[in-house]
This record gives sequence, C-alpha cells and structure tokens, in this order.
Amino acid sequence: MRSLAGGAGCGAGGGCAVSERRFDLIVFDWDGTLFDSTALITRCIQSACVDMGLPAPSDRDASYVIGMGLVEALQHAAPGLARDRYGELGSRYRHHYSTRQHELALFDGVLGLLDKLGQRGHLLGIATGKSRLGLDEVLATVELHGRFDATRTADQTASKPHPQMLLELMDELGVDAERTLMIGDTTHDLLLASNAGAASVGVGYGAHEHSGFAEHRPLFVAHSVAELEDWLLRHG
Repeated sequence: MRSLAGGAGCGAGGGCAVSERRFDLIVFDWDGTLFDSTALITRCIQSACVDMGLPAPSDRDASYVIGMGLVEALQHAAPGLARDRYGELGSRYRHHYSTRQHELALFDGVLGLLDKLGQRGHLLGIATGKSRLGLDEVLATVELHGRFDATRTADQTASKPHPQMLLELMDELGVDAERTLMIGDTTHDLLLASNAGAASVGVGYGAHEHSGFAEHRPLFVAHSVAELEDWLLRHG
C-alpha cells in the first residue's frame, strides 16, 4: 500500500512538486470512465435481448444500466422478461461481449493519469458493475498489474448505487469518507458516492448524459481524460 504521507503535484512537463492533497483515496468506476466500452456494452445488451425474442432497448435505455450489476442491469433493460429467464439473457450478453471485447481499450491518457496520481501518493481503487472474473482478467495485463490498491465488483457486494461497495473500499484501506473521491460516468456512480458520504466527480464522455449529474452535486464534470487529470492534479 502506498504511503499517505505528504503529496506531490505533477505538472505537464513530468516534474512533481509538493502540494496539499484533499483526497487520500480516489476510486474509479471502470466501464465508460477508464475503459472505452460504453458503445460495445450497449450493443451487446441490445443483441442479447433480440436473441431472447425481446425488442431491443433504445441506446439510451441500454446505456443507462451500465455501472449496475449484470442482473440488475438486465432486469431494467428487459423488464418484461420472466424472472427465471434472466440467467439465459445474461449468458447471451456475455457471449456477445466475449466475442468482441478484444476491440476495447483504455481511454487515451488513463495510464498517465494513474501514474501521476500514484506519484502524488493517492490510494487508488475501483468500484465497478463488472464481475470479479471480468475485472481480474483485464487487471492482469502488464500495463495495469498492481496499479490499484483495492477493488470491488458487483458480484462481490451490493450493486450501485447502494453504498456498500464504496464503504468496503474505505474500510479496507483505512480512509474516511471525507478523504475519499468517487469518479464515474453515470448517475449510479455519483449516487453511490453520495450514499457513502463521499465526494464525487463526473465524467461526461461515458454512458450517461452529463446534464443529469447536477442533482448529485459532483465537484466537477470532466469532458475528457485530460480535463479530469488537470482537475485532479489541481484540486484532488
């Protein structure tokens, strides 16, 4: 675990200067925040519904559920399906996703952002609607191995926006809510932070329209990874 002593701000030129840190723990959502997967997840939900003989949800309805646990997401996207068939719908979703997930990548600038936050001494976490298996698979890659201090997935604990996911991360890493920042691209992420008593930052390049963020009072809404990095190094 990284030390919480001190703090350093890293400028665009690569140098780091000592600065005051507002947040000791920064927790990221995964899909649509760090990982450019929103469009693919939307298409896979729609394809799975069609496979089951259901009408495909609109892009808006399919993308709205991103960030929830898979079961909760599919129940929202296909509310007319018999309860005992959601397992089959989930299997169809996973089939479509697994055949195309090789197309996905981190948003440009994410690795640099994580490096700079690590240099400042922030603890880094992930709170995601992905499964534990799915998250571990991607975090095992060379570029991401060891970059996060703790993670939680929807099949380990309560799905967003229930606060349990974030509360468990804070407890594991020994950080109070007022020293914790949640970053995400959906209202589920921002409400998760609010429910856990933590601050939040929204990103406007993911699944949800940023016009719906205001009621959850994020400290900032970033419209690119570069904007997010600039704000975090100045105010995080």
